[in-house]
Amino acid sequence: MRGPACLGAALLACAALPAVAQPLGAPVAVAGLAKPARIVVDKWGVPHIYAASQDDVFFVQGFNAARDRLFQIDLWRRRGLGQLASVFGPAYVEQDRAARLFLYRGAMAPEWQAYGKDAERTSARFVAGINAYIDHVARRPELLPFEFRQLGYQPARWRAEDVVRIRSHGLTRNLTHEFARARMVCRAGANGLEADAVRARLSPAWTTRVPEGLDPCLPDDALEVFQRATDPVRFSRRAQLAAHTDPAPIVPLPDAATLEGSNNWVLAPSRTATGRPILANDPHRAYGAPSLRYIVHLNAPGLDVIGAGEPALPGVSIGHNGKVAFGLTIFSIDQEDLYVYHTNPANPNQYRYGNGWEDFRIMRERVEVRGRPASVVELRFTRHGPVIYQNAGKRLALAVRTAWNAPGMAPYFGSIDYMKAQDFTQFRRAMRRWGAPTENQVYADTAGNIGWVTGGLAPIRPNWDGLMPVPGDGRYEWKGFLDGARLPYAYNPKQGWFASANEMNLPGDYPYREHKLGFEWPDNARARRIAEVLTATPKASMEDMERLQNDVVSLNAKRLVALLGRLSSPDRDTQAALRLLGAWDGEEKATSAAAALYEVWWSRHLGNAFKTAVLAPELAAAIDAPHASVLIDALEQPASRFGADALRKRDAVLLNSLAAAWAEMRSLQGSDPQRWQWGKLHFSMFVHPMAPILDSAGRAQVNVGPLPRGGGLHTVNVSGYHADNFWQIHGASFRMVLDVGNWDNSRAINTPGQSGDPGNPHYRDLAASWAEGKYFPLLYSREAVEKAAGQVIELVPAK
Repeated sequence: MRGPACLGAALLACAALPAVAQPLGAPVAVAGLAKPARIVVDKWGVPHIYAASQDDVFFVQGFNAARDRLFQIDLWRRRGLGQLASVFGPAYVEQDRAARLFLYRGAMAPEWQAYGKDAERTSARFVAGINAYIDHVARRPELLPFEFRQLGYQPARWRAEDVVRIRSHGLTRNLTHEFARARMVCRAGANGLEADAVRARLSPAWTTRVPEGLDPCLPDDALEVFQRATDPVRFSRRAQLAAHTDPAPIVPLPDAATLEGSNNWVLAPSRTATGRPILANDPHRAYGAPSLRYIVHLNAPGLDVIGAGEPALPGVSIGHNGKVAFGLTIFSIDQEDLYVYHTNPANPNQYRYGNGWEDFRIMRERVEVRGRPASVVELRFTRHGPVIYQNAGKRLALAVRTAWNAPGMAPYFGSIDYMKAQDFTQFRRAMRRWGAPTENQVYADTAGNIGWVTGGLAPIRPNWDGLMPVPGDGRYEWKGFLDGARLPYAYNPKQGWFASANEMNLPGDYPYREHKLGFEWPDNARARRIAEVLTATPKASMEDMERLQNDVVSLNAKRLVALLGRLSSPDRDTQAALRLLGAWDGEEKATSAAAALYEVWWSRHLGNAFKTAVLAPELAAAIDAPHASVLIDALEQPASRFGADALRKRDAVLLNSLAAAWAEMRSLQGSDPQRWQWGKLHFSMFVHPMAPILDSAGRAQVNVGPLPRGGGLHTVNVSGYHADNFWQIHGASFRMVLDVGNWDNSRAINTPGQSGDPGNPHYRDLAASWAEGKYFPLLYSREAVEKAAGQVIELVPAK
């Protein structure tokens, strides 16, 4: 069925979508393709691309990415390059300006060289494939995705450098924490750092200090431009073109930018039931429709790689190449600093540096605006980086120094190098050049070897630790970057396995005081649970690893329940709450009443009660939530935080907050706790970016869910959610378990589906399986792929 042409003022009233996906037909003549190629789409929506050369396979990867995800990758490009206003109107000019501040603006030769051999050629072929599909759509306009029709614009053509110049989609590292820490010092003076230790635990053991010369009292809106630069695209009726009067409620887009996490582990043959290595990975990202990751198989002479990657980038970042398998989590290297400047009272275009004044570098760029004349925006830079705030009256400016600005820092693009590695030495060599995001990579090969390699560009800060903003007058300068060979790694560890879950995992003998890679890490509950299960499983099966990825046992919950075991209360409801949690095993199933009570207690009551008890009111108000490890450690060792009469104060925090949670559960799900269920509160909803401007019928066709969910923020099957409505916005949308060497026995899932077209059967077909913890076979051999073919697309060179 042909999609509607919904243009101009009528775009919001037109919510009907294509009922079925448009077939491409066969064969498809494509200009730019050297020899015939084939895309075999299996029954789970995974494209297996077979081409006669690597040039052609990356060309077809781009063509296929556009075939399945054209609106998603076009939106990614426009957001990253700062070109949203040209198609969405004046409401996006400021976001465009912010994005342009963080574009890579250095020389392209060292940029391409940083990624290894043939990087520019690979990118050029990939975008040529995207452009070829855009040309194909121009010839067959019925193939244009509905989003372009709804919003009334056409997809843009790509250049090779577009892929790597965009940096603002990378996971950021600690700038917002620097700002929060400075504000605590501003509020509490010398006691601010001690109070901030409730918000964020520093690890390894470290004591920070206020940098000399810093005024920590920064403006409330100091990071607004930075947040615009890193925000997703948000649609609203008000921001769109004229006369939109549909009164249907707006579905808000959740902001999961501050959430991070992933799990990966690898087992040696001695620890598996298969006698071969097993590698498992479930990276955690913000949820949406379509998924942020895309599974693809690339087969050409000298290359046979399969796995997940970013839809808008060539190659694969998580998967295997028939010889070597790899999977990633975030490793918390601090790659950002906030610099604070005094500006010249006689010339606001200058800032203090050393003993004199230095000029801002000022650029003016034209931003095209739909429906209005173009805007000219001003971009300012210091020697350290883009200026995100300036107030001439206060003689104040702020700029961000970030490793993003260095060559080789396009997030995930460097995977085109390591995905070709044939052994651990080659893999580690490729990771030595890795820029962003900062990663733990687990490794396995068909010879039975396993390993762990960290990667990321690490600034050298000779005289400070990166934990607070610093004056930009020359006293705090980076001295280059740490050689990637000096980052930690392991090869064939004695225990026969290695796992990471974003925890602080620097080896005990690592010289962290010298290198100062980073001191802010997520809570380690997931890592402890993975280690607990792997240690207790001497011969792990593939099915064991699937179960571990879907595990919802919370070790933090078990620690808190143990604290409640010695308590009692004369209040009948509080005592009932103690009984319910006391009989619970800490497994956060969707059907669990105890899990519902626990999560309401944890997310809405316990943290607030704790920070109020241990901090002054003005400091407690400045913290959103205590760091989980700090909170639980303090409750287990109350003398460390509660002062005099610590046990009584600690017990009061536990009992009073639990009583409040019980009362809230009664209001949420009724007075009978036997009818309570965590999954009745907690849900997943995969929201399409355009959902806020569609009517209810349109939203039903583009959104996927709601799906009842179990788990929490500290379970292996992680669930980051909005505490105000328990909507899960963050977790593992892609999971992979690889049987290294018996590749067709590998499994994967990618929710809600592979396609970005709501009319395609593969748009939402994997969501139910994902919610049930199920997988599909990640087929690799040509024979197995052909047997599971659901669609075959033949491409031939245009004459």
